[in-house]
Amino acid sequence: MAGELIVSISGIRDRTLTEVDAFCGELDARGVPVSLMVAPRLKGDYRLEQDGSSVEWLGDRRNRGDALVLHGFDEVATKTRRGEFAVLPAHEANLRLMGADRVLEHLGLRTRLFAAPGWTVSQGTVAALPRNGFRLLIGVAGISDLIRDTTLRARVLGIGEGFLTEPWWCRTLVLSAERSARRGGMVRLAVSARQLRRTGTRQAILDAIDLALMHQCVPAVYRWTPYPALTDAA
Repeated sequence: MAGELIVSISGIRDRTLTEVDAFCGELDARGVPVSLMVAPRLKGDYRLEQDGSSVEWLGDRRNRGDALVLHGFDEVATKTRRGEFAVLPAHEANLRLMGADRVLEHLGLRTRLFAAPGWTVSQGTVAALPRNGFRLLIGVAGISDLIRDTTLRARVLGIGEGFLTEPWWCRTLVLSAERSARRGGMVRLAVSARQLRRTGTRQAILDAIDLALMHQCVPAVYRWTPYPALTDAA
């Protein structure tokens, strides 16, 4: 039985767009779409709404079949060293989700998919997500359908953004991806945009992708599938 391959990239901004675009070009050549994790505000006073090149690029990639995933709101305002949504109570998570949703809607990049920065999410955030229209929670150990209240178990293998970056870990990632692919499981690969500047990191992710494809994994993106009845009615 064939497995599935999902590749995601985080940390997309003006300073990393060149590397991300080149990497996506290599995936295009392999027929692999990408799940692009987007945050309106990043450290260093970055504002997505002021980055026209990235906004245009993200919209174009989505039109070509890639997925957009909300990946936080305001990293600058995070007071702790943990991820932005790691410890928030529901009312604070609600405010941040509303703010992020408004920014992406204004930019034409609205999405109903969410992955917390650092992959750690509080119960308050889990409660606030469906109230704000989000349908899919992408976690480190699985993918949760917030409407059906179900979770598909499959762990992320990543480099950067909460994961290790050392050469030994890159080798472990490649071996783990091949093992999952050989067993017909879901291979979830994640890489931060900054790590794509490193030849070893970039090659490790590409090697893992190539091995998954060799074992007949089907390339896909994170997505939420409506109920059949709703689809028929539409």
